[in-house]
Amino acid sequence: MHSIDSADTLASKAGLQAFEEIEGELRAFEAEERGRLGLEGKPQHWRDPISQRFVKDQRAHTTLLFGGLTALHDVFLEAGFGALGYRAKALACPDKEALQYGKEFGNRAQCNPTYFTVGNLIKHLTRLRDVEGISAEEIVKNHVLVTFGACGPCRFGTYVTEYRKALRDAGFEGFRVFPIKKDDVQNVLPEEQGLDLGPRFALMLFKCLLAGDVLNAIGYRTRPYEVVAGATDAALEECKALVSDAIAKERSVLRALWRCRRVLAKVEVNRLQPKPKVAIIGEFWAMTTEGDGNYRLQRFLESEGAECHIQLITNWALYEIWTRRNHIRARMMLRRRQGEKHRGDIDSPLTGLFLFWLLRVAVERSFYAFARAVGLKDYSLPDMDHLARISRQWYPSELGGGEGHLEVADVIDMVTRKKVHMVVSVKPFGCMPSSAVSDGIQSLVTARYPEANFCPVETSGDGAVSVYSRVQMALFKARAKAQVEFEKALEAVGLSMEEAARKAAASGKLRRPVHYPRHTVAGTAANAAYELA
Repeated sequence: MHSIDSADTLASKAGLQAFEEIEGELRAFEAEERGRLGLEGKPQHWRDPISQRFVKDQRAHTTLLFGGLTALHDVFLEAGFGALGYRAKALACPDKEALQYGKEFGNRAQCNPTYFTVGNLIKHLTRLRDVEGISAEEIVKNHVLVTFGACGPCRFGTYVTEYRKALRDAGFEGFRVFPIKKDDVQNVLPEEQGLDLGPRFALMLFKCLLAGDVLNAIGYRTRPYEVVAGATDAALEECKALVSDAIAKERSVLRALWRCRRVLAKVEVNRLQPKPKVAIIGEFWAMTTEGDGNYRLQRFLESEGAECHIQLITNWALYEIWTRRNHIRARMMLRRRQGEKHRGDIDSPLTGLFLFWLLRVAVERSFYAFARAVGLKDYSLPDMDHLARISRQWYPSELGGGEGHLEVADVIDMVTRKKVHMVVSVKPFGCMPSSAVSDGIQSLVTARYPEANFCPVETSGDGAVSVYSRVQMALFKARAKAQVEFEKALEAVGLSMEEAARKAAASGKLRRPVHYPRHTVAGTAANAAYELA
């Protein structure tokens, strides 16, 4: 027994000695390479210093540039910034020319939103310089880009750095890019900051986002069923002017939306058209933009006879609130260390839970107030706790990045509750959180729910024909589902198509564009048939 123990000890010492020899060789190799590359001494980690300044005295001659949401949201934000005393300009929706600028001046292997958004800014500045004759020095002095900052696990966390690199290479060295993330981004005293992120700014942002959401939602519900082509877009243009004027003059947005309701009521609709309802989910920018960044997917689907079910920006706000409350709940399970209280932005977890609960209630009730004003009835915001529960088996809610568990949860929720006939998940080519993670899990989800008509598409700026072809193949099945669903509804209520059309024409509700049939099945036409009974 003693000899066995001695043998084990000798073997252990020999293994330790061999390990130390290998470690020594590695340290020597590292030192040699550091010397060859000029990296001797303590490594200096790269930092992106923010030395640019935008102070209060510069507001009068500085134009704030922004963009990246839907066309309605950008117009409302331009009016909102103007109401706060800023000179503001919403950038046009990114197109293929913007993509080319982004690829020319941006780093290689960036994702689609980076190329489009960075290139869109450079395209605008280049036009100011080359067409309007403004010097690069004046452009840099009198313009600021306002964008959103993040520390996400993907390249979204480096957007601001990408902006600065591309701007420098395009000839706009020193152009100021400010992310709306922290109050100290401007490196000046709060009272001297050029961009005041106080309560008045937050309230303006809140109203603009809600107003844009409710008008977008009612527009996508109405446009596929309009009798006169273009009537919905014309009404929305008038609504856009009404709401923009109210925001710019700091008048009641609710009153403006009530006026929009009367404008939209003039649009004639025919809901008895069996159309496939298609949900658009995926990476935030890719599913929200209405330009070439997602191949104008919303308009393409409508041109193919589909009704789009879009994701609102309010949904994303509710997800962010839920995420913070979930983090606080997790932190409450940790033991106190050395008698210290829980660390975080809010010292008391219970206080944090209450404040975020209050914020969620405020967002939801404000949205429904705006929705009722414009006539958007029977529209339900997602229950984030429910979505987290149903996706838990497939995607842990603690796993952040991109849209987190929302993509998986949305598919399950829409299939089990019969909300849509088809789901299109759109994301940038190579998007790590969305393509690599969510789509990998979706194969398990669709195996569990074979009735799901799930169509993932990746955007790279080109390849529109391939994307359209994939969507059309999935639409064929969705269109057949919608037709069968409508025929079953007519049979269930005992009406022929002609009888249903006569009753719908005599019905006051179904002729109003602001009225949406109560949900029974996925298709709007089938729901309208059930309502006629």
